Amino acid sequence: MDRLTEMEAFASVVDLGGFTDAARKMGLSKSAISKHVSSLEARLGARLLNRTTRRVSPTEIGLAYYDKARQVLDNACEADAMVTSMQSAPKGSLRLSATTDFGVNHISRALGAFLNRYPEINVNLVLSNRQVDLMSEGFDLAIRIGEMQDSTLRARKLAETNMRVIGSPEYFEEHGTPEKIDDLSHHKLLHFSNQSNGNVWKMTSPSGEKRLVRAGGSLTVNDGQSLLRAAEAGLGIAYLPSYLYHEAVEDGRLLLAMPDLPVEVLPVSVVYPPGLYTQPKLRAFIDFLVEHFKSKGPEIW
Repeated sequence: MDRLTEMEAFASVVDLGGFTDAARKMGLSKSAISKHVSSLEARLGARLLNRTTRRVSPTEIGLAYYDKARQVLDNACEADAMVTSMQSAPKGSLRLSATTDFGVNHISRALGAFLNRYPEINVNLVLSNRQVDLMSEGFDLAIRIGEMQDSTLRARKLAETNMRVIGSPEYFEEHGTPEKIDDLSHHKLLHFSNQSNGNVWKMTSPSGEKRLVRAGGSLTVNDGQSLLRAAEAGLGIAYLPSYLYHEAVEDGRLLLAMPDLPVEVLPVSVVYPPGLYTQPKLRAFIDFLVEHFKSKGPEIW
């Protein structure tokens, strides 16, 4: 007899307290359920059920076996549900986290095409410069910029962005244009306030030396768009990713400084919790993001 069917018959008898209800649940005759349980006991060489005219209950060894059998049956049901789910149309709700700047400039602009393609999916986009804990805070996925810090998450790289020193033409005309890292100590730097190392820029010299640059400035904020606007207003110079500064440089509102400085390239990735399989709605959104950013080229503007 089929081992899984024997397990299911036995577990159903324990769950429902008798052969009659177990037979009804499985769509079999009472005698068939009894044969499955007897075959299981014979194969294991142990009595799993105490049988009386009034009730059926598991023996001590039967109860121990039931716990393991129930895990096997639950896993089998989950496997069946996985296959069914993966073949079904993507639907349901997705909760997504992204930094404010990247979410406004890129994710929110792409959502229209995604929602038109998958009308049965609802997206809740939460913009925050705080790195959320996906599992404890109930997020399905997040967009992360920079090297991965949490190795337990699954990730797919979407694109890259690079960091450059930028400032307004007016600022450079008045204060001069920095040419090397040491020159930055004589300039007003615009800082991003939620960096873990404080108001410090991490840079690489032309020789490959890693440098931490700390200099005074009149403005510190936790929003890259605000730093961009401050740089355009001539309040100082900023160290920003290309997806923020590109349009302003193209329009001439900002200039790139220190061209000989090695460019720090940061990966842009979508991260999501580990699991045995990826739900169709999540897989659809991840595949859409990969396709969307691939069309834009390796570097994000």
